[in-house]
Amino acid sequence: MAEAKVRVLIIDDDDDVRDSIRLILETQGYSVDVACDGDEGILLCKSETFDIAIVDLLMPRKEGIETIIELKVAFPDLNILAISGGSNYMQMDYLSLAKKLGATETLLKPFKAFELIDTMEKVAAA
Repeated sequence: MAEAKVRVLIIDDDDDVRDSIRLILETQGYSVDVACDGDEGILLCKSETFDIAIVDLLMPRKEGIETIIELKVAFPDLNILAISGGSNYMQMDYLSLAKKLGATETLLKPFKAFELIDTMEKVAAA
């Protein structure tokens, strides 16, 4: 079980996904905040300190790849878990690209609770 001091920011435009991830992580002892897009997530990171950001790759306004790049420039020590259900959209493997651009780990949607927990443990230990 994660220590309560591990702060996580979930950046995802889907309310149900955000709520599900939040519930799973809070039951494991993580402290969780949420943002509905990359712009909101970056603003939160500028005002608060997070250990891990979970970033959805396909979002309106500011998509996940751009968000990851901005987060890694501004907060190089921030661990990032990139998530996506559209990994091969338009012949581009966004999860692999996210990893090359600084994501600590990636996870393909839909995922099960135990997959999220296992991946988060890897990200927290990185």
